[in-house]
Amino acid sequence: MYDVKEELQKRILVLDGAMGTMLQAYKFSEEDFRGERFKEYPTPLQGNNDLLSITQPQAIKEIHAKYFEAGADIIETNTFSGTTIAMADYQLENLVYELNYQSAKIAKEVANEFTKREPNKPRFVAGSIGPTNRTASMSPDVNDPGYRAVTFDELRIAYKQQVEALVDGGVDLLLVETVFDTLNAKAALFAIEQVKEEKNSDIPIMLSGTITDASGRTLSGQTAEAFLISVSHIPLLSVGFNCALGANLLQPHLEAIANKTDFAISAHPNAGLPNAFGEYDETPEEMGEQIEEYLKRDLINIIGGCCGTTPEHIRVIAKISAKYKPRNIVTLSAVERFH
Repeated sequence: MYDVKEELQKRILVLDGAMGTMLQAYKFSEEDFRGERFKEYPTPLQGNNDLLSITQPQAIKEIHAKYFEAGADIIETNTFSGTTIAMADYQLENLVYELNYQSAKIAKEVANEFTKREPNKPRFVAGSIGPTNRTASMSPDVNDPGYRAVTFDELRIAYKQQVEALVDGGVDLLLVETVFDTLNAKAALFAIEQVKEEKNSDIPIMLSGTITDASGRTLSGQTAEAFLISVSHIPLLSVGFNCALGANLLQPHLEAIANKTDFAISAHPNAGLPNAFGEYDETPEEMGEQIEEYLKRDLINIIGGCCGTTPEHIRVIAKISAKYKPRNIVTLSAVERFH
């Protein structure tokens, strides 16, 4: 049995790149999203990428395989929106367990194939847990600042269902990612701790926040360091940041936390900032150059890509990462951690 914690000691682990970017290339139509099973479904389903794990499983398999071939150690399940809260947009709440279970199963099958082929480079599957499309800390209504579109308990229940299905489907770790509201993340972490207790499991947890703009804060107003402090009570495998920014703009936020935690540090930035058409132009080489700066400064243990990244980006990142040692994880006292 391979242990991701042991592998982290040996080398920098490479996470995959964007699922959405890769799926866009397939140009799936409404009919493709529906497949046979949802042919007569009353609501439009195009754009529901998680559903493709059921209606187009071959495409999801191909994408996972491409990232592994490019050098990824960890792939993420196709479950970024796999909660009842996010699936309500498509009236597919009752499909949540199946979506997560199938996505985990597909990813694990591909991972097992690659591990069998290269036993010295075991492959892992991270259950992707997105932020949902609601926020527990802020009101969506500017005229009613006290209003909340979702409660902590609603989030906890939704996340628990997702986590149970991912674990049942065979994921090796859980990745709570693109955290823009720490209260949402805490609901996810609370749900994970419940599932771990019920299943007597010690599944590792990765947590990845999002610094939304040049203010250097998450959407719910925390700096990188404040975000770290507010989640450090949970025994995490890694903490880090993804999305929103390109690699160069993300660097100062990684620097802010790298010497203040004994968790591993992860980063999966975008391929630069989107252009006027919402597309990402940064080449694999440009992105690789910026990520090499992280490695020179001993900032990270896990590195991958978010929006706009492809297997070509991951291939370059994996090659560069292989030349460096992972950030040294030292055990800090509580005093050292927060001073």
